[in-house]
Amino acid sequence: MTTPRDVFDELSELVTARRWDELFELYAEDAVVENPQRPPVPSRFEGRETLRKIFSGGFNVRMERADVLIHRTTDPEVIIAEYRNVGEVLDTGKSFDIANVQVLRVRDGLIAHSRDYHDYLRLTAARDGLEELEKSFETAERELTPVPPRPASTADPKSPRGVFERLVYGVADGDWAGLPDLYAEKTHVTHPFLPGAKTLETREDLREHFTFGAKHDVRFQVRDLVIHETLDPEVVIGEFDYQGTAGGSPEFRVSNIFVLRVRDGLIVESRDYADHIAVAAAGGRLKELFALV
Repeated sequence: MTTPRDVFDELSELVTARRWDELFELYAEDAVVENPQRPPVPSRFEGRETLRKIFSGGFNVRMERADVLIHRTTDPEVIIAEYRNVGEVLDTGKSFDIANVQVLRVRDGLIAHSRDYHDYLRLTAARDGLEELEKSFETAERELTPVPPRPASTADPKSPRGVFERLVYGVADGDWAGLPDLYAEKTHVTHPFLPGAKTLETREDLREHFTFGAKHDVRFQVRDLVIHETLDPEVVIGEFDYQGTAGGSPEFRVSNIFVLRVRDGLIVESRDYADHIAVAAAGGRLKELFALV
């Protein structure tokens, strides 16, 4: 039987070999592919033939995948892959090394649904596309709808799921002083999509990190939270959006995916794949962000 991991591996081989037109045969006829962080607004494509029409011919890059980490989940159809794409943009000759996360649902040996998160900042820089990206935000506008009421939690507060919920809703509640206490004294928190981001290694590092929320008057609500429980009992992976304002900005919405390892009720490791481009655009700080690349 073809497993989700088998399909991911075949997908990776085709990307590395640049056999773009063969990729589409890995997708179901009614497959859905979403890019929640694609700038300037997220994208959603439905149907194998739609994918073929839009992406036929592939991308003008040469790349291969590295440091692949596969998370099997309690849903046998779903795996979540963290990996790097290392390669070169053929048009510019510039190299790139970008982080990615792919949430892949495979049914009957074919990709039924894929949610793909990429480091668009570094990739766009390698394409010499930062100026064009900045201009795209002048006219693009993500649709904002009312945030649904917060669902009641049924999770043990010290379980990985419970800790994840307390983290994201703690941000929504503005509990900047209490959030660091969700982390172990010695922890390891990274932000792979933010160039130059410091690794946070202690609870005191997190205490300093969360002062950002109070200083910049961050007021977020959480929506569309989906927590994937993995076969590693310490690890959960959550997809969610923040919607709100920061520093007097207009209201905006950003998509995120975090990978948390929780031990004895405390976060000992976290990889936070946040949409820093959307946050910077909302705050008028794109040029500052681009300077980090």
